[in-house]
Amino acid sequence: MRLLVLVAMLLPLAVFAQAPAPAPAPAAAPAAVTAPASEPVMNLRLLLPSEIPAVPGREVNLYFDNVILHPRPDLFIYDVDCPKGIQQQERYTWTPKPEEVGVFPLTLKISDLSGTLLAEGTTSIHVYPLDAGAGKAVSALIMGDSLTGASVYPDEIYNLMQQPGNPQFTMVGNVVPNKDKPGAKHEGYGGWRAVTFVSQWAAEPVNAQGRRARSPFLYEKDGKPVFDYPQYLAEQNGGQAPDFITILLGCNDNFGAKDDTIEASIDDFLKNMDILIAEFHKVRPDTKIGVVSLMPGAATQDAFGANYGCGQTRWQYKKNQHRVMERVVEKYGNREAENIYLVPAYVNLDAVNNYPKAKGPANARGDATDFSRLCNGVHPAASGYKQLADSIYCWMKGQLSK
Repeated sequence: MRLLVLVAMLLPLAVFAQAPAPAPAPAAAPAAVTAPASEPVMNLRLLLPSEIPAVPGREVNLYFDNVILHPRPDLFIYDVDCPKGIQQQERYTWTPKPEEVGVFPLTLKISDLSGTLLAEGTTSIHVYPLDAGAGKAVSALIMGDSLTGASVYPDEIYNLMQQPGNPQFTMVGNVVPNKDKPGAKHEGYGGWRAVTFVSQWAAEPVNAQGRRARSPFLYEKDGKPVFDYPQYLAEQNGGQAPDFITILLGCNDNFGAKDDTIEASIDDFLKNMDILIAEFHKVRPDTKIGVVSLMPGAATQDAFGANYGCGQTRWQYKKNQHRVMERVVEKYGNREAENIYLVPAYVNLDAVNNYPKAKGPANARGDATDFSRLCNGVHPAASGYKQLADSIYCWMKGQLSK
């Protein structure tokens, strides 16, 4: 899947949304809005996917804060035009019915409180058949950092694939978090980056604390570590490459970056992502590789303060996360012919309600019974992980329908 960004003023390659420009926009773009030269219009860098995959019975969302770059999303007026679903205060949402398979265009307009149009973009909700892939046998490798290592969204993908109308589904990986559900496997490890999967080596695969110490794809050959994906497949999947690979990385790779270092940080991240994708496609070029969007952090500074004290702000994380997504769109967008896809899970995550909260007093003199704060900056609650699972599941169903 590609991500399409429609803008009022197009930059080279049209990779992210800009504020309207005084000059008329090209005919293919939304109509531009002219602002007086003395009053420049704010650039929200609107980033919409070209398509949001959906499946009957699964809620699909577009959370407005997740598609713009601004610390105060409540300062704007949002206007959604779509023949299906409803617009709420903070999101567009819809749960399609089985008879509602099809493509439904959606336009999002964002204005300031004076009514000046700041950004406009289009996407579509593509509802795929509930029985897409039925009768097939498919396998998937789901890999990532602690978001994957928490095992909630891989487990939920497994659960969803067990429902009627789905293929026979096999998951590949060393991590089997639930002995009662041995089929729900993955390769997710806390703190890992793309470079960790590419090059981390240790004498033993697992250290004394039971944590994986070297990349599952590295093996010793002639006295040195070698990325040997065929050997991995021989051990994990009977020598067969999977039909799907999803990669959810980028948080640890870019977490500590600042405005003046983020580009170099992303350069390194993408370099190692390229290595992973090339190695996987070297064995099986038609494996569908889904690059899952870097997820938004929790909606308030409270969550980041709970984890990092004064070491990280929610706004710096959001700036980093948004720029990573823009660069990922530039790098991997429009490459479906190469079996590289973008999975726009970022639009579907409720960063206000589906992150962990801790109850306690607002202050030392406060009442502990009626107050709660978000308490985890980048790891959702189970409900948030399940929204992530919905996005990946719907993307897989979309590919299975083709």
